[in-house]
Amino acid sequence: MFRQELNLTLYLNYPKKDIKMQKKKILIVEDEAIVAKDISVCLNKIGYEVLDTFSRAEKALDFINENKPDLVLMDIMLAGNLSGIDASAKIKEEHDIPVVFLTAYADEKTISKAKVTEPYGYIIKPFKEIDLRTSIEMALYKFKKEKEKLEGLDQSRITKDSIVAKEFIYVKSNSKLVKVQNDNILFIEALKDYVIIHTAEERFTIHSTMKDIEKKLPSEVFMRVHRSFILNLKKIKSIESSIVILEQTNKKVPIGGSYKDSLFKRLNLA
Repeated sequence: MFRQELNLTLYLNYPKKDIKMQKKKILIVEDEAIVAKDISVCLNKIGYEVLDTFSRAEKALDFINENKPDLVLMDIMLAGNLSGIDASAKIKEEHDIPVVFLTAYADEKTISKAKVTEPYGYIIKPFKEIDLRTSIEMALYKFKKEKEKLEGLDQSRITKDSIVAKEFIYVKSNSKLVKVQNDNILFIEALKDYVIIHTAEERFTIHSTMKDIEKKLPSEVFMRVHRSFILNLKKIKSIESSIVILEQTNKKVPIGGSYKDSLFKRLNLA
């Protein structure tokens, strides 16, 4: 159970004026009502705004579609069809919002599943108020710095390891920039904080997100067909059920359930 234990020294030395200036909006997803209430009281006291609290992930996701919080505190084990891990994956895919996990389970299996969604923090219950505050501050700071880097790079149309143009992309390979024509790209695959650009002859790994690289590729040719795959539609050889077979390599790329209808419409197969 959540324990409100305040470290007075740190609290008194904390810049309260800065907290008020930030007034970050937090969404709480926690199925234990007492814990959710304690967290809400604590966050309001230290200067954050609690947008709302939900006990089920489904309702939280609906809320996020209409009201964007600055951070989500997400319990891993939730009642309903979606776990906190499932909900976090959807938030990562559809929204640009940091998630910090709350859980009473610290076993290796649970942590391994949670890590896949790349949360910005992981708080084990029971926890102290200082643990909660520190985790949120660190998560917001990390998220802010990542955004600043991306925004600075976007202004020059340069990603960390690539330069993107309409007809081609320059990728960093062996300390030099290599020009890759968009027409030569077969598909792009997500790998944690990196994406792998696949051509018939080579593979290039760059530091980017699928959302970022998707924005920079011509939408009339490239399409997201899975959470982890962007496909060059010109390179499709055949489709077998929910698998795309690509030309030149016979590589098989899965089609995600939520992307299938959109892909078939693009291919005039609906």
